[in-house]
Amino acid sequence: MAGKKKKLASPPGTKVVAKNRKALFDYEVVERLEAGVQLVGSEVKSLREGKVVMGDAYASIEGGEAFLHSLHIPEYVHGAYANHDPIRVRKLLLHRQEIDKLYERVREKGMTLVPLELYFKQGRAKVQIGLVRGKARHDKRHSIRERDEARAAAREEA
Repeated sequence: MAGKKKKLASPPGTKVVAKNRKALFDYEVVERLEAGVQLVGSEVKSLREGKVVMGDAYASIEGGEAFLHSLHIPEYVHGAYANHDPIRVRKLLLHRQEIDKLYERVREKGMTLVPLELYFKQGRAKVQIGLVRGKARHDKRHSIRERDEARAAAREEA
């Protein structure tokens, strides 16, 4: 059993498509929020195949609405003429109060919105948005040190 990772159980009825691990390393998550994503049919089919790149994705609030930018969902292989643009701007489905609250928080210096996780919940595509603050270089080194210490402790246990 040495070397096996303990997998965290996801809530029933959810299927995780992608996690933005880079964002968790580069940013300190202040708050998390679940939002729906407005998708077209071929995007949903492509997501169900597990194809998505979250690398440089970010969210913004423009004109009282929330949008997801730079989320790359490749074209569906069997899509033919009805395919979508892989890097189109997608609308996030949030309540008005949530959008207003996020807008106020994002206006603070150093705060931004980043997608942390993309998943299906009861058949609907959801994205977990994180209100984040950038980490300084020494904070990143601290994160690496903690991760290495945790690995060493797990090795000693096994």
